[in-house]
Amino acid sequence: MKDPAAVRTLHETKYGSGAKVFVAPGRVNLIGEHTDYAEGFVMPAAIDFATVAAITSRNDSKIVIYSENFHEERVFDAESLPATNTGHWSDYPLGVMVLLRSEGFTVPPLSITFWGDVPVASGLSSSASVEVATASAILGLTGETLPGPKLARLCQRSENEFVGANCGIMDQFISAMGEKDHALMLDCRDLSYLLAPIPHDIDLVIANTMVKHSVAGEGYTSRRAQVEEACRILATHRPEIKFLRDATMADMDAWGHEIPPVSFKRARHVITENERTVAAANALISGDMKTLGRLMHEAHVSYSKDFEASCPEADIMVDLAQDLPGLMGARLTGGGFGGCTINLVDKAHSKAFAQALKSHYKNATGIDPEIHICHASRGAHPID
Repeated sequence: MKDPAAVRTLHETKYGSGAKVFVAPGRVNLIGEHTDYAEGFVMPAAIDFATVAAITSRNDSKIVIYSENFHEERVFDAESLPATNTGHWSDYPLGVMVLLRSEGFTVPPLSITFWGDVPVASGLSSSASVEVATASAILGLTGETLPGPKLARLCQRSENEFVGANCGIMDQFISAMGEKDHALMLDCRDLSYLLAPIPHDIDLVIANTMVKHSVAGEGYTSRRAQVEEACRILATHRPEIKFLRDATMADMDAWGHEIPPVSFKRARHVITENERTVAAANALISGDMKTLGRLMHEAHVSYSKDFEASCPEADIMVDLAQDLPGLMGARLTGGGFGGCTINLVDKAHSKAFAQALKSHYKNATGIDPEIHICHASRGAHPID
């Protein structure tokens, strides 16, 4: 993560002194894909890639948003913010401002500067980190408060309603609520959660396939629709099934023949993924890394074969990791269709693991991947 002091200096040079600085991390999901919008279970960890936001108030009627990554400034009338998205990077902070104001919070004239190192379109939630950093910074500026889970829900609504990406709650929740050296198993129905300590001798090795993905794309949208179709059909037999969280494989055995084959596969992934995620949290809490690794592998196979949200490059990356020393578990993480794999690796082997995986993947695909050794980090917080 870039030195927050450097972001503060950059902002104050452009917009004046007295900046408040906030950090909101990206995330990696250890297990639990496409279960969040089915009100199921997920188990992410915040990572030490983050968005840094510096903010100051203004004496005019403008809201000025600057991205150091894009070297671009956008200026808006504070009293008439855009009502709809424009497909620009500024939609992410703007959407949060619009939602905050709609909920009765103050969004005064302000200048805000962003710098982030969460890789874009890699499945590590760069958008959520921007949203949570925006909300944290504005609330910090005005002195208003919003509990972390409610802040996460507001940021999710911003991405759903303003940006137009139909994401679940996981990304924003872990960015707001992550804890250092812990994964977090979240119940996406009631937002209850438990923390699972990650052993100190385990590193999170994140391997970017360099295949880009977008949760706003057709692949994500169509699969969510297929999940919801399967849920509707099962609910005709058991009305208490409101989301696939409520369904079991016994329900699928009884009535799955009524579900179109593709939607059946999507539902089977979601139902079994919920079961795996709960089991994985128990395994991590008890220190049973062998079981956790097995569950991660099963999750990847389900994601690739039943949900069909992997890609050849990601499957290659996961396969290549299996024979490398130190691996505990590997799978594709994030919304799918590219992005990154997450590898739990014995710390004593992590550097050699990363080098070998990079070399083998390049030899197999011709693509030079980005591989990072990460650690579970703290959620959104101010920087003094």
